[in-house]
Amino acid sequence: MFNIKAKFIFFALFSLMQISVFSSSLNMKDLNTSEITNKIIPKSIADEVAIALSHYPELKDTPIEFRFKEKIKKSFMQAQPKFSGIFKNKKNRSYFVMITEHFHIENESFSISEVPSEVLIGWIGHELGHIMDYQERSGINLIGFGISYLTSHKFIKEAERAADTFAVSHGMGDYILATKDFILNHAHLSSIYKDRIRKLYLSPEEILLLVEELKD
Repeated sequence: MFNIKAKFIFFALFSLMQISVFSSSLNMKDLNTSEITNKIIPKSIADEVAIALSHYPELKDTPIEFRFKEKIKKSFMQAQPKFSGIFKNKKNRSYFVMITEHFHIENESFSISEVPSEVLIGWIGHELGHIMDYQERSGINLIGFGISYLTSHKFIKEAERAADTFAVSHGMGDYILATKDFILNHAHLSSIYKDRIRKLYLSPEEILLLVEELKD
């Protein structure tokens, strides 16, 4: 039993400690704007990241590093805290948003260059929703989050729907809908992957309902 628990903890910690290298990045000065601070962003997605961040004023001063990564299992993007600061005060934590340039699902693949801008903005907005969620959690809670995400299908669903809800509640409903439409209607994505998205994330109908509720 101890060995099994140790494995889960190891993989949870490993998932929070992803270390990779990327190039062609810029910082706040390169963006020539005072509205984006403490961010490192690949130039190729700078515009999309800036738009997504504009919907999250709470993250204005939060250090976030957007990184290209060769491969992310079963995902196109992944937000996570930097492990070195996981036990720091919540306000002093830093985060990664890992992004794969080439997305592989079973025998199909497509590159980030094939993704429409509004879809990419929605994807980024969803990951920023995860960071909003992380900011409310203690270091110990984040370790538990990593373990639960690896071991519980129910927990994955709760976490992904929470990130969608954060994004929609921050005015990104249209972008999140564009992302869902892109995935669910993409000819080269398998039905198995699409079914996974339907089960784990808010449906287009739920997103529209939430948008209407937020108008009241």
